[in-house]
Amino acid sequence: MSDPTVNETNTIAQQTRSGGRPKVAIVGAGVIGKQHGLVTSQLTDRLELVAVVDVVAERAAELAAARGGRPYSSLADALAAEQIDVVVVCTPTGLHGVVAIEALEAGKHVIIEKPAEITVAKTDEIIRARDKAGTLVTVISQHRFDPSTEQTLAAIAAGEFGRVSSGIAAIDWWRGQSYYDSGDWRGTWELDGGGALMNQGVHTVDLLVAALGRPVEVFAYTGTLAHERIEVEDVATGVVRFESGALGVLHATTSAYPGLSARLQVHGDRGSAVIDNDQLAFFHSTPVGQDIEERLMGTTQVTSGGGADTASSNPGQLSDAHRLQYLNFLDALAGTARLRVDLETNRQSIAVITGAYESARTGKPVKLT
Repeated sequence: MSDPTVNETNTIAQQTRSGGRPKVAIVGAGVIGKQHGLVTSQLTDRLELVAVVDVVAERAAELAAARGGRPYSSLADALAAEQIDVVVVCTPTGLHGVVAIEALEAGKHVIIEKPAEITVAKTDEIIRARDKAGTLVTVISQHRFDPSTEQTLAAIAAGEFGRVSSGIAAIDWWRGQSYYDSGDWRGTWELDGGGALMNQGVHTVDLLVAALGRPVEVFAYTGTLAHERIEVEDVATGVVRFESGALGVLHATTSAYPGLSARLQVHGDRGSAVIDNDQLAFFHSTPVGQDIEERLMGTTQVTSGGGADTASSNPGQLSDAHRLQYLNFLDALAGTARLRVDLETNRQSIAVITGAYESARTGKPVKLT
């Protein structure tokens, strides 16, 4: 049931509780769970938060008091006590599959905070559970909904960048040692699934895949160079080859003090774009039928097709971006829109990242499936 059409989502909509707003349970009341709680409070005309689940009772109670619903210590308890349509998974990454599959086996729709899981195989388990349940699953990839991303992807689709030949995904962040020491699961392979690339870099890798298409091979190096007591990498570099022939560069680190930006560059023979911290820092496209201007040197001008100077001053704020993806999910549930981000979409980014880890371990390029 990958990438359902509007007709298919109409069928799904009939399976959702009739009458009133979809009822939602958030599982995981930590930092990202609070973010989802904020989004649900912004969409009370479209949904109803009825349950907050966390193994730490105080956290569940605090979020429920702030955003609504009743606190529970397990999803099973919440499902038994409440009428729930949608389960939002905000646990540590390595537990996403367990929670999502429990929800799917109960016939619920699911929203999973990025990434879907820590391996392709575990992501495939969720896909099989979704197909069996016949319900909708989306994975938070909110930056696909940023205006900067939408403008860039629209230009690529319209051919205004010509042949897209390369891209760069760079995440130059800083995480102090206290960040990793704040939770036993942080910095572990079992629950974090990786470091700078998997945990911090997955959104920018997702945008690289959105722009350049299906990835087919990756080669990478990783290292743990600036932190202690973690199993995962705090720096990763790599090269990705795409089905189209385009090449992508990966750079992800949590060791860039004091912390810089997340940046995507996309380059074609008729245009380029640079998205820096969700803002369109550079954009130039050449409409189909218009001749390109031959240049021998580079430029730092920010331009659009036709030569007018433009720059985006509307960065995709975290809550706004999440809200836009929630709206798409709710529209898909209602049968009025196509689900824009499904498990298969996120699977490609997970394949790039886990392939990079395998390459770093083996010293060899890794083919992606």
